[in-house]
Amino acid sequence: MAPNTTDRLKSVVSQLIGPKKLPTFDELPHFKNFSGCAWGVWGPDDELGTVNLLTDEVVARTAAEEIRTGKRVSLNWPINFPERPLFQRKSPEVKMLVRAGSSAGMPRDDELHINTQSGTQWDGLRHYGVVEHQVFYNNTPAATLPLGINAHPNPTAIGGDHKKLGIQNWATHGICGRGVLLDIVSHYTKNGAPLPYDPWTTYAVTAPMLEAVAKAQGVKFRDGDVLLLRVGFMQKFSRVSQSERDALHERPETFAGIEQSEDMKRFLWNNHFAAVASDQPALEAWPARPGTQMHQTILGLWGMPIGEFFDLEQLSKVCADTGRYTFFFSSWPLNIIGGAASPPNAAVSIKVLQ
Repeated sequence: MAPNTTDRLKSVVSQLIGPKKLPTFDELPHFKNFSGCAWGVWGPDDELGTVNLLTDEVVARTAAEEIRTGKRVSLNWPINFPERPLFQRKSPEVKMLVRAGSSAGMPRDDELHINTQSGTQWDGLRHYGVVEHQVFYNNTPAATLPLGINAHPNPTAIGGDHKKLGIQNWATHGICGRGVLLDIVSHYTKNGAPLPYDPWTTYAVTAPMLEAVAKAQGVKFRDGDVLLLRVGFMQKFSRVSQSERDALHERPETFAGIEQSEDMKRFLWNNHFAAVASDQPALEAWPARPGTQMHQTILGLWGMPIGEFFDLEQLSKVCADTGRYTFFFSSWPLNIIGGAASPPNAAVSIKVLQ
């Protein structure tokens, strides 16, 4: 980061009033040609990013407000799905074994061979940075992070480069707090109208659209919310033929998602979400023009978790039935040292009014 940028950010941080006061998007400095750089907001060595917003106080308050009946909804697709992943990723393999030497068909083991981003996933801080400048969150040079298979025989003595920005940081902290569902699909189809876009083609969901859905649902955001967007991929996937599902693997990836714009950046940052996820294979409208990818800002400049392929179908039904679109959200990624991504192990608990 250039000296004047560093000085400006220090000035912004020094003016914060209390631990929850954060700069607005327009108060954040630029990193070279990129607006809205939050490096240093939580310190020069931070590796949690916006997960810092999920404090003990936030979790305790949310649990007290949102957990009443114990009703729970899982947000995870089975680890086996999709059988033919997108973006040229490895197909998941679940091998079921009887332990060697057994004649009774037990005990059994499973062996998993998966790409951690083939299905329901969190994109971590090692997944995407600022591509043209080859740096990850907090100005971490991509070249300094190891690749390949790395042995870690002593869990108490792991080199810093092996741990840097790894998803184990979110795994040990947890991504827990208030979740908010913006059900875009139901909002546009509630009166029997067709969805005005195809989730499997390039379409930009705008910030005003998200604000309109929130208003219609009676949702008011709070700092540290986990934002969930139901855009429609999962619904369509469940309705089409198997041949149409298989064809997704072969054709160019085109999907609906949030637009690549300064307005969308302001919406996401100024509402101070701790994380954002959707039911789409890519959170953002895809493909994006080179250099405009929102992943670069959300992950690379803010350190905000990006969730993809979240299964929001059952959650949508429960929210519609209860009239509540906020809930206690809990996610514990796999504790992968230096990992770039992980299945989220995500679920919600919803307060049902009696």
